[in-house]
Amino acid sequence: MEFLWMLIIGLVVGLVAKFLMPGRDPGGMIVTMALGVAGSFIAGLVGRALGMYQEGEPVGFIASVIGAILLLAIYRMFTRNRHRHV
Repeated sequence: MEFLWMLIIGLVVGLVAKFLMPGRDPGGMIVTMALGVAGSFIAGLVGRALGMYQEGEPVGFIASVIGAILLLAIYRMFTRNRHRHV
C-alpha cells in the first residue's frame, strides 16, 4: 500500500512540475509519474545530505516538486538534442 501511495504522490508531483514547466515532452503519464517519484527521491537525498530531513522522514511536497522540475529540465535537454540530430 505504501508503494501505491508513493506512485500516486509521484504522479501529482510530476503533474505539478509539468504544469510549472509547460511544453511538449516525449512520453506520457508514465514519464510524468517517474519524474515525480525520482524528483522526490532526489530531493530526499539532497535534503538528508544538507541536514534538512532525518532518515525515514518523508520529503516535503515543495522539495519533491523542485526535484521533479530539475529532472524535467535535464530530461528535456537530452531529448531535444537527440531529436535535433536525427
